[in-house]
Amino acid sequence: MNPAHRAVSLLAACQALLLTNGVTLVAINALAGYALAPDKRLATLPVVGYVLGSAVSTLPASHFMRLHGRRAGFLLGAFCGMLGGAVGALAIWLQSFWLLCAATFCSGIYQAFGQYLRFAAAEVATPDWKSRAISLTLAGGIVGGFIGPAVGQATRDLVAPQYLASYASLIGFALVAMAIAATLRFPPQSQSEQHGGGRPLAEIARQPVFIVAALAATVGYGVMNLLMNATPLAMDFCGLGFGDTAFVLQWHVIGMFAPSFFTGHLITRFGVVNILLAGAALMAGCIAIAVQGLTLMHFWWALLLLGVGWNFLFVGGTTLLTEAYAPEEKAKTQGLNDFLMFFAMAGSSFGSGLLVTSAGWTVLNQIALPFVALTAFASALLWLKRRRAILPP
Repeated sequence: MNPAHRAVSLLAACQALLLTNGVTLVAINALAGYALAPDKRLATLPVVGYVLGSAVSTLPASHFMRLHGRRAGFLLGAFCGMLGGAVGALAIWLQSFWLLCAATFCSGIYQAFGQYLRFAAAEVATPDWKSRAISLTLAGGIVGGFIGPAVGQATRDLVAPQYLASYASLIGFALVAMAIAATLRFPPQSQSEQHGGGRPLAEIARQPVFIVAALAATVGYGVMNLLMNATPLAMDFCGLGFGDTAFVLQWHVIGMFAPSFFTGHLITRFGVVNILLAGAALMAGCIAIAVQGLTLMHFWWALLLLGVGWNFLFVGGTTLLTEAYAPEEKAKTQGLNDFLMFFAMAGSSFGSGLLVTSAGWTVLNQIALPFVALTAFASALLWLKRRRAILPP
């Protein structure tokens, strides 16, 4: 097998396990938090812990891999995933809400390292295959879409107390990810890549291409996280069972990752900025459906469109970001991009619990709409800028 294709296949397998871990947590974190929280408005604080762990770790993770390589970073991340599962199981056993938050913080560190799987795919691919390598790596997440909700449902009441087996199962997924990561091989880094340098980060961040790429990732992940994490609680408040919630989340994650089989081709065919515009339109469609009703099918259609919209914004934003930096600038640029993304996720995770319990599902969706509109506006400005650059004077 072509070395680049082999590397992307292994990275996709790591992505599958990462998302199995993440989606299992999405299915149970808010519900477990609601059961243990001293104040029910804090139900999604374990979700915040997960995102906060990612946010504070994303820059250190990038620099760790700059110094020690991608493989060492993915191994360390998987170890943190095992630790998060073990501490989570202990928290459920002891019925400790704050220990549960600590567990999800550890799992968030795993997520921070795992986010660089997509950049690793871009680095092993040839320039003409870069967008497809990114999207195919992310396509591994579709496995998590099937397995994660099923694991949450199967293990929820497997042993007492409730959710103990769910958190314990995360240890196994992270252990397999560590075994696969140990087989990864990457080209040696140049001296300039290892020691950094290049332009100041502020100069890189002022580029329109960076602004749009970071905005696509930040809003895409922030809005997706806001709505996705509130979904289990919103459906529970509407009288829909855990099986219905698992069904909706399963299709949501399929919507997030199944398009990755062709998103790279669409970017090559239509251009990255057009894909960003399509992603913003799909997210707006999700919100339009969500505010129309509270039936199972309203949740299903809304979360499915939310997933596809996220995919277009995230894959498109990642592809666009690679245009913003030179090789020696990649660690700090990628780190800043993902820090902004996880910062937005932390805010949206905390806000989702407060808003869905106090204001309701409809208001939550209405609050998300201006952020989607801002992303569409910024992408349209970049589209106009690029079109003017290729038109004759």
